[in-house]
Amino acid sequence: MVITSYLALSAILFSIGLYGVLTKKNAVMVLFCIELMFNAANINFVAFSKFGLFPNLAGQIFTLFTITVAAAEAAVGIAILIALYRQVSTAEADRYHSLRD
Repeated sequence: MVITSYLALSAILFSIGLYGVLTKKNAVMVLFCIELMFNAANINFVAFSKFGLFPNLAGQIFTLFTITVAAAEAAVGIAILIALYRQVSTAEADRYHSLRD
């Protein structure tokens, strides 16, 4: 397989994630779409690590780091969403505008 296949897959995943972030109203779906965008970036890191000018493990190590950060972000995001759901009783992201006071 050539690098263009991986980059095309990554671009499609990132586009789907970006579309979901911009259009979905459910906060859980927005969080999942952000995770999809992280995974698209990880595919890019691994592809460039394997097919780049100087192939090395730096891209794969950075991918492991971003997977760890994404897992922590998901855990914190879900905890915040649970707290917001208990307070507002909805998962719709446009209902959270009154919480800034």
